[in-house]
Formats: sequence, C-alpha cells, structure tokens
Amino acid sequence: AAIFLIISNPALNFIERKMDQPSGRSFMQVLCEKYSPENFPYRRGPGMGVHVPATPQGSPMKDRLNLPSVLVLNSCGITCAGDEREIAAFCAHVSELDLSDNKLEDWHEVSKIVSNVPQLEFLNLSSNPLNLSVLERTCAGSFSGVRKLVLNNSKASWETVHTILQELPDLEELFLCLNDYDTVSCSSICCHSLKLLHITDNNLQDWTEIRKLGVMFPSLDTLVLANNHLNAIEEPDDSLARLFPNLRSISLHKSGLQSWEDIDKLNSFPKLEEVRLLGIPLLQPYTTEERRKLVVARLPSVSKLNGSVVTDGEREDSERFFIRYYVDVPKEEVPFRYHELITKYGRLEPLAEVDLRPQSSVKVEVHFNDQVEEMSIRLDQTVAELKKQLKTLVQLSTSNMRLYYFDQEAPFGPEEMKYSSRALHSFGIRDGDKIYVESKTK
Repeated sequence: AAIFLIISNPALNFIERKMDQPSGRSFMQVLCEKYSPENFPYRRGPGMGVHVPATPQGSPMKDRLNLPSVLVLNSCGITCAGDEREIAAFCAHVSELDLSDNKLEDWHEVSKIVSNVPQLEFLNLSSNPLNLSVLERTCAGSFSGVRKLVLNNSKASWETVHTILQELPDLEELFLCLNDYDTVSCSSICCHSLKLLHITDNNLQDWTEIRKLGVMFPSLDTLVLANNHLNAIEEPDDSLARLFPNLRSISLHKSGLQSWEDIDKLNSFPKLEEVRLLGIPLLQPYTTEERRKLVVARLPSVSKLNGSVVTDGEREDSERFFIRYYVDVPKEEVPFRYHELITKYGRLEPLAEVDLRPQSSVKVEVHFNDQVEEMSIRLDQTVAELKKQLKTLVQLSTSNMRLYYFDQEAPFGPEEMKYSSRALHSFGIRDGDKIYVESKTK
C-alpha cells in the first residue's frame, strides 16, 4: 500500500534550494524529485499520512507524495543526506532502501540517512566509493536494525566489514562481491546471525582464506563463492564438518577445482543439500551427461545440483552409470565411492550397445517370371533408382517395368510401387521381403 506524504511549504523550498546547488545531490532532494506528484501520481486508497510540520512562517500544507516502503534511488548522483528532520518524517515506514551506484563516499552521510529510517531492514550501498572514508563504530551503530546488507563493488575493507559485524546483531545476509579481495581478514568476534554470504567475483584462491569464513560465520547456511579461483579444498574431513556445521548450499561455479577429491570433500559438510559446480576445470574433459552423472553419484546427500532437483530415479541411474564407468579402470585408480556402490548394487555388466539408427540396406527376394534372385538393395534410394538397379537382372527397360512390394506380414497382398520418386524406406521393407517385377507389355 502506498504511503501518502503531505509536504509543507518549507519542504518545497528545500527542493528549490538544493536544485540551485552547483554540485552533488542530497538524498532528500532526490527523494522529493523522484516521488513528486508529477512522477508518482496520487493514488487513492488506505495509507498512513506523514507530514512535515510547517514553521510559523510556512504556508499551509498543500502537496502530496506517494512514498512506498521500498525506495529505489540508485544512480541518482547522491553525495549526502540532506535535512535529517525531513528524512525522519518521510521515511519512518521505509523497510528497504537501494542507494547503489551513487556518489556516497562518507560513512557519516550514510549514517545520517539510515539513523532516520527506523524500520530499515534491507540496505544496498553497492558501487559507492565508501572506501574513501573510515567507518567508525558510532556510525555503524545506526545500521543496527539492518538484516540484509549489500556492499558489492564498494571496495569495503575487512576492517569496515568487522565494524559492521560488531554493530549489526541481526544481520542475516551479506553481499561482498567484486571487492578485489585476495585474502580474508578474520574477525575476533563471530557473527552467529549471518545465514547467507555472497562473496563472488573476488580472487580468493587458497582454502586457508575460505576457512576463515567458517570461523567468522558458524551459522552460515548459504555460501556463494562463484567466480573466485579457489584451486582446492585442503581441509581434513572432520575439520570441514566443524568449520561449516550448518552449511546447506554452496556455489563453486567457475572456481579452479581440478580434482575429484575436492568434490568428495563436499560430503564432509553434514547438512549440505545444494551444490553448483558449473564451469570448473575438472569437468571440462567430460560430456554433459558424464559431468552430471559422475557428480550426482559422488554426492549422495545432495538433492539439488546446478539448480536442478536430483530425483530418486536420476540418482539410481547416475550411480549405476558410475559403476559401469569405472568397471575397467585399474584397481589402484578406482575411487572409494565405486566400492560403496558395488556393495549397494553389485557388479553390473556393461550396457549392450544398441544401434538405433534406421537400417540402410536390406536383403530381398526379387521375383520375375519363374526366376527368384536374392539381392541387397539400399533403402535410401527411390523406386526409379531401384528400377535402374533391376534393369540388367530382368532385362526390361525402366519404362516397361512394373514393381510390387510384398510384405509377408501384411494382410492386403502386394503393393504396387507406383511413384518413381518415393523412397524405398517409406515402404518399411525388411530383410526377407519380396519384390515382384512384371512387364507392362505382358
């Protein structure tokens, strides 16, 4: 439902003052411009009235704004907060705020905005140059109610991240993508509330850095590491279970994993159900079918792979495929999972190779007068081409030749092959069938 704002004359004067400034735009200026009656027409319906009180010199309240609870003010050139009293009056009900791709470089200005939005739960500060200032704990305290924070491409330092974690006791989702991290700085304080971490498109190559995330975020449910260059999972199995005891989903899309042992390590996460593994070097030599089946067979607890649900039928097919895939591999190279599946299914014979391509030629009996000749004919040729093939055998010209096809299982007797351009395979000719040849002048 829309929230209707009644703006007094001083608020309108505020817009005019800010429009006269030569550089930079405030949050308050952009807010009033975007949600003005011209851009956001008045909508009738239930809503909560919020108004900016007029000063003694102000004129009576006369303009309305439609202000939703989700504000999207991205790419608006915002550099500062503006009048905090007006922010507080306008934004008391706002729960989500997108300030991405602006020009905010001072955490104090961000704090002025957020501290006056008491219901705020989602905040997107992506692609703001906030690395140009230091986030003090007093400023970070104004974020305390935020549950989802997006700092993609903000180049936020780990020191800034640690300050945020200390002051956001209810933070559940954190986005740190495109921040050029090649290491992870471990905080002395664990964040037990965080359930989801997106840290894609960085340069985290060593497992020693990834394990620090498990130390900092012990309740982590979802870890998205796509487009990093992680080259191996170097951790004992029992240690992995302790590091990520609650991890349910992990994305290693376009990582640098090159060993099946790394895939097997994923079984050490006790609650893992969902995995994304597209675009890793290990799987490049395999066919699409082999990639999925070999991975499904190695991860018995994973119920969703690369976004697709693994059904019980697919799992059984994959596990049987896995056995047959390794049946002729030298004993010392057979993975441990092979022996587990042999215990489950027993030793399986290789599948018979069945050629499902249509037959290209058949052997038929050619009957002419009292003669019978067995010959092989191609099914991709036409009736006219067959007549040319029979010309020498029956000593008739093609124009004087009438052909009949006799299917020994058909109930209607011989079928005349009238049309010269018809392909032989369309008759359904099989080995042992008969072709009768008669002279038209007989």
